[in-house]
Amino acid sequence: MAEPEVVHAHALQSGWPLRAPQGTSDKEERGAVLVVGGARGMPGAVLLGGIASLRVGAGKLTVATSDAHSAALGTSMPEAGVIGLPTTASGAISPTGVDHVVDLASKVDAMLLGPGLADPDATKDFVSGVLRGLDDSILVVLDAMAVTCGALEDAVGDLGRRFVITPNLTEAGYLLDDTDGDDHELAMQLARRYGVIAVLNSAVATPDGETWLVAKGNPGLGTSGSGDVLAGTAVGIAARSGDPIAAALWGLTLHRAAGDRLAARTGPVGFLARELLDELPGCLRDLTG
Repeated sequence: MAEPEVVHAHALQSGWPLRAPQGTSDKEERGAVLVVGGARGMPGAVLLGGIASLRVGAGKLTVATSDAHSAALGTSMPEAGVIGLPTTASGAISPTGVDHVVDLASKVDAMLLGPGLADPDATKDFVSGVLRGLDDSILVVLDAMAVTCGALEDAVGDLGRRFVITPNLTEAGYLLDDTDGDDHELAMQLARRYGVIAVLNSAVATPDGETWLVAKGNPGLGTSGSGDVLAGTAVGIAARSGDPIAAALWGLTLHRAAGDRLAARTGPVGFLARELLDELPGCLRDLTG
């Protein structure tokens, strides 16, 4: 097995450069993001993912979430357009909302699907319906229950390299026969089995066998909501760059750099996922400057 390439800031900028916004540019030029998720009891997940996408420079944000808390999220996120989706009796996003989400997705550059979803059965029907309805132009980041609900198994061979998945190790266990092995070995298994770009802990892999490791990061990132920030960071870069590999590599690098900044000030554990959001613009400046 080939050794993974260790990614540093210079390699990112030379291999997957992010074009700096020009003085006359507007939000349309930096890309539009759609974040879909947030079952009745988990509205914070889409908030974290959506704000992360803006913090790394995406220009426009739409959030589609449970109608139970769409009004409150609209007030909490004045930067975003917030759309309410029908929910089931259990509070999950209902599959009857599929057509609405597919229509919303046709108007953006990148979509994050999964943060805060609940109820595996309803979620599988919902996610599978959305994936079937998408055209080939949109880049998609799949996170959390969108990864583990079984929709990936149904879609194997139909997704392709424009899809990025961001499971944690527990979620990867739903997708693989076992999770023994290094990060890059498991990421390669995920990428090859499902035909997507896989981000797992410190590793990124493609279906073609390319692998990279991001060296930085600390234990404090293992906290509730941190994965939502990672996924939102990746989708924001996807919207800006139009490149799913750039989304995966920049997303992981920026997420881990934000954690390192917080750890240096507050200690290695105890910082909150929402505190990562305010660190992202400075990390982006340092890595692109």
